[in-house]
Amino acid sequence: MARRLSPQTLRRGMCWWPPYLFAGIKVLHIADDWSSARVRLRLGRTNRNYFGTHFGGSLFSMSDPFWALLAVSALGKDYIVWDKAAEIDFVSPGRGDVFAEFSLSEQQLTQIREATADGSKALPWFENEVVAADGTVVARVRKQLYVRRKRPVGTPGTEQPTVQREERTPATED
Repeated sequence: MARRLSPQTLRRGMCWWPPYLFAGIKVLHIADDWSSARVRLRLGRTNRNYFGTHFGGSLFSMSDPFWALLAVSALGKDYIVWDKAAEIDFVSPGRGDVFAEFSLSEQQLTQIREATADGSKALPWFENEVVAADGTVVARVRKQLYVRRKRPVGTPGTEQPTVQREERTPATED
């Protein structure tokens, strides 16, 4: 992250982010310590599929960034965090508002810190459910993250490659 945003600033910004705004996705809460988030997806004209239920892409989209955002924010600037893999299992049709909750425990963060302490990468999996207002499970989402500690500046592999430029001479005709 180029600059660190507060959880509330990020929450407000994501609510106005066009892919979320037009899909009917609203970030309801991000904890001050980056340990959890809650998101709602309303069923509307812009996210209905042919059958009148939630479009699967919107169900996935509402879950997509949160594990990486929570992890990179909780771990801090000394870590690199990327999405690596994702799976979604559609369990039942979503016909009204649906919700997703994400909870990142201190135990999970400790496991990541321990796994990456020597510079190795960690590839943890995280799971959440998308549920209807009545508690019916609509989808199960799994995300795998790539996490590694940043190497200190000056260690092998961190310097930028230098580009050697050749001097060019104008081509001459023979």
